[in-house]
Amino acid sequence: MEIALNQANEARIHILGEMNKVMSKARETVSENAPSMAMMKIDPDKIRDVIGKGGAVIRSITEETGASIDIDDDGNIRIYGEDATSRDAAIARVMSITAEAEVGKLYMGKVARIVDFGAFITILPGKDGLVHISQISDERVENIGEYLKEGQEVLVKVSDLDARGRIKLSIKEITEEDKAEYAAAAAAE
Repeated sequence: MEIALNQANEARIHILGEMNKVMSKARETVSENAPSMAMMKIDPDKIRDVIGKGGAVIRSITEETGASIDIDDDGNIRIYGEDATSRDAAIARVMSITAEAEVGKLYMGKVARIVDFGAFITILPGKDGLVHISQISDERVENIGEYLKEGQEVLVKVSDLDARGRIKLSIKEITEEDKAEYAAAAAAE
């Protein structure tokens, strides 16, 4: 038995030596093509938004990204991707669904509809905010249609979130510095 254990130990040390010739230390990161997993936590109240009616939203994320998603009742989400790209795409979709508007932050939104007193802008999936007619331009606005059209993409700033969850937006409060920061952040992504 002692001879067999000594032979096994020598063989193990020989194999490790051969492995070290090829690769002396572990890789810092896993290959982009290797299966990948990520964990994240969301507000449990947002779980229904991620799953969608009859599972439609989670099913579309899975089909479009190739990743599979497990959600626990406490808001823990595990995303398993075929590779890092599919995992990251699924994470981005979940983040966009669960994102909350932040006061002072800029968003590229789409004009959903125009009303007499302003325009409703979709800034996040399922989240619209109102740009009041007084917040469209420094000039007096008589006809909103001269400034905004339905379907137009426009940069807006969240000026307030009221107690009822309504989002108040502004176009005229955006400074040149804000635009430069937004452009730099968009370029980094």
